[in-house]
Amino acid sequence: MTETTIFPARRVITLDRANPFGEAVAVRGDRILGVGTVDELAGWGANVVDDRFADLVLTPGFVEAHCHAMTGSVWLNPYVGFFDRRAPDGALWSGCRSIDQVVERLVDVDAGMRADGRPEDELLVAWGLDPLYFEGERMYAEHLDRVSTVRPIYVGHVSGHLATVNQALMDREGIDRDTRTPGVARRADGAPNGELQEPPAMSLAREAFARSMALRSNADGIVNYGREARNAGLTTVVDLASGPLDQESNELWSSVVEADGYPVRVMRAASLLGDPNGDPVAVAERTAAQSSTDRLHYGIVKLFLDGSIQGFTARLSWPYYYDPPEGAAENGIWLTAPEHMADVVEPFHRAGLTVHCHCNGDQATEVFIDAIETVLERHPRWDHRHTVQHCQLTTRAQYRRMAALGMCANIFTNHLFYWGDQHRDFTVGPQRARHMDACNTALREGVSFSIHSDAPVTPLGSLHTAWCAVNRVTATGDVLGEEERIPVVDALEAVTLGAAHQIKRDHDIGTIETGKLADFAVLADDPLTVDPMAIKDIEVWGTVLGGQPQPAERG
Repeated sequence: MTETTIFPARRVITLDRANPFGEAVAVRGDRILGVGTVDELAGWGANVVDDRFADLVLTPGFVEAHCHAMTGSVWLNPYVGFFDRRAPDGALWSGCRSIDQVVERLVDVDAGMRADGRPEDELLVAWGLDPLYFEGERMYAEHLDRVSTVRPIYVGHVSGHLATVNQALMDREGIDRDTRTPGVARRADGAPNGELQEPPAMSLAREAFARSMALRSNADGIVNYGREARNAGLTTVVDLASGPLDQESNELWSSVVEADGYPVRVMRAASLLGDPNGDPVAVAERTAAQSSTDRLHYGIVKLFLDGSIQGFTARLSWPYYYDPPEGAAENGIWLTAPEHMADVVEPFHRAGLTVHCHCNGDQATEVFIDAIETVLERHPRWDHRHTVQHCQLTTRAQYRRMAALGMCANIFTNHLFYWGDQHRDFTVGPQRARHMDACNTALREGVSFSIHSDAPVTPLGSLHTAWCAVNRVTATGDVLGEEERIPVVDALEAVTLGAAHQIKRDHDIGTIETGKLADFAVLADDPLTVDPMAIKDIEVWGTVLGGQPQPAERG
């Protein structure tokens, strides 16, 4: 018989409402045998008691249902974001607090490239930029020209929806007055100003955009992805928009994730974005044909309707944007034509796949809900769990429709901290900002929901996303809509069972109960008893994956 291990803990938080707490958990093989006292669990027969967690707290392993594997590989390029961030190797990159500091960092990078003997016209790619923090000042080609007028420079915004490039790159790629691609921002005289909004425009920077797409399936990046996730207490991550799921990519992912010692389970979502063969029917057939294992799962698809609120490219209902920058479109950019959305969704729905759609603005959410209603009328299907991703401005009426249609929500609560002040002052105004990322409304209206980081847009860390949902505190300490705060237990459920439900894995993960996979987050303190403002600062010891302890790496 497989050996039974009993793990005593200071407290076991099961999130199983019928048996919410325990003193210990018993594991046999990679499954949970039971939760209770040590004496109760010893009744299962011969066992080994492992006391390593005796002073720690066990919760279900956190499930991140919206992040990207490139969070492990973007660090191949220099970081120029506003907030300090720690790379997977533990190195701390200080934030760039102004355009001048971004330019200074890139000047140093350029000098290093030249010192290494690299050609002066070799491409320089950086990431993490967000001009919204610079008191409304945008970053354009003229600023990057201060770094070099010879070397092409491409700086991806942290949202992933925009990039800023210099004149040398535009000259190399032929981006000029005659370019008619939507999303090429322009000066008053009609010439491109260097800001490329959304993938159709960003892809005009062909070499740089191709390099960014390649970061989605990079062996070293996938390794770092797992390490970062484990260090944050995550046991399952969803790479939401993993690309076309071609054979080469699938074999690479399998070789890394299925290897002994890889510390997390992964679900890969197919996406039409960046897929040269992006026919919905073909992508649906290819995704449905993928074989899943306990470690590497398939079965969901990522679609896109709009862009980024902080980039002023999301689609908002009237009255649109509060204080948009000069030259911004009145109301963002459609990434899928709304009139075609139902036809795009239909082949995935008919193939039995779950559709997750990027909808930052409430106008985009309305279009996706309409599309789901249409395909359900055409092809009724129960328990589909089609999910609105981000849900930043989703209204009460929309949540009611989602509940009626059996839809789920994945809410980007981290925006409340990272961009809450900017949303209040620049993008949507104080009234709508107080109702952004409305977890309490979703809870009241009976919508099954999770909350997410969208890493690398914000760092991986379910304790932080839960902290945001519980406290709704901005980076400057303002409380943004206290009526939308939710209890700690509901926030924990959102980063465990809620996330597991919307990827259709709640039968295996999301709670600590008999028969499920033995996946736990191991914490130094109890999120249900600490001051709610301290939740994000709880130290993560590591995880247990399938019964195997996985200590976090310390930088």
